[in-house]
Amino acid sequence: MSQDRELDVRELIPRDRHTQIFETYSALEPETAFVLVNDHDPKPLYYQFQAEHTGEFTWEYLEEGPEVWRVRIGRTAA
Repeated sequence: MSQDRELDVRELIPRDRHTQIFETYSALEPETAFVLVNDHDPKPLYYQFQAEHTGEFTWEYLEEGPEVWRVRIGRTAA
């Protein structure tokens, strides 16, 4: 099993973060994932995934602050 790619968005300006995250998600093969690293709880991002990709993604908190959040975001099987 290969290690998931890490996408650290903490240095990106906020308006560019979701674009980068969704581009990374779109490039995933089925049953693969990446680890999002963020400086706050990305709960609004979860709701956006839920609205736009219902049943097509997985969401697993690996670390929950207070300074760093890590979330494994995956693409489900086709």
